[in-house]
Amino acid sequence: MKIIISGASGLIGKPLVKKLSLSGHEVVQLVRRTPNANESRWNPAAGQIDASVIDGADAVIHLSGAGIGDRRWTTKYKQELVDSRTKSTSLLATTITNCAKKPSVFLSGSAIGIYGPRGDEELTEQSSSGSSFLADICKQWESAAKPAVDAGVRTVYLRTGIVLTPLGGALKKQLPLFKLGLGGKFGDGRAWQSWISLDDELAAIEHLLTAKVSGAVNLTAPNPITNADFTTALARALKRLAILPIPKFGPKLLLGGELADALLFTGQRVMPIELQKSGFVFKHSTIDVALRALLNK
Repeated sequence: MKIIISGASGLIGKPLVKKLSLSGHEVVQLVRRTPNANESRWNPAAGQIDASVIDGADAVIHLSGAGIGDRRWTTKYKQELVDSRTKSTSLLATTITNCAKKPSVFLSGSAIGIYGPRGDEELTEQSSSGSSFLADICKQWESAAKPAVDAGVRTVYLRTGIVLTPLGGALKKQLPLFKLGLGGKFGDGRAWQSWISLDDELAAIEHLLTAKVSGAVNLTAPNPITNADFTTALARALKRLAILPIPKFGPKLLLGGELADALLFTGQRVMPIELQKSGFVFKHSTIDVALRALLNK
């Protein structure tokens, strides 16, 4: 397959490019700088893209967007979080619609934040969306892909959970403290963490290129856990203690209250119903199996 990928330099995108290339696919990366071989320049903010790169491609995988936890949520950065997702998605969806030979599938990024903070409620793809800033971002993000849907292109919203890898994201930030025995649960530890190993995230995306499924798909492992249970599992995997809870005031002071609550003190209990129905089999279905595999690489 000829596959176009945005966000190819990111935590998920970079290893996905390698995986798909090793599987024999022709991968073209969308970049904002001067392109090299197997790359094409685009500028989502300015609405610029080489449509000929999309025309005739078999699939488009859209993963780009400003990092949710990269900076404090100022008014300006919150708008950047929205614009970086909606403008890029709209540009790709519109370009796909205008192609003479349209891609057969559009895998468009999203996140489980769309459900909002829901306590212990078990959430599936059929659950309603929430009413938080992250939920609003995700709703706009998915809506921006509608032109591709209307054009008859199979469109999948990749509602990704917490991606676990020691190479980046939340786990990379936590490992140094936990290795020193200074890790701990956030607040009361009751917030749910719907996670997925990087290996399973990549495999799921590749699976969805050809699986007969469309619409929202939760990319999370089938066994979400509370933050307290995750803390215990990570400490156990590292053979360390984790007995000191992290009070709310520290992260809120560092990150700002809204961001800290969204990332650390609230969560979602999400189940990957559609992914499993489509025949996907998880390599790491429980947190202990996942952490052993990830930390022994």
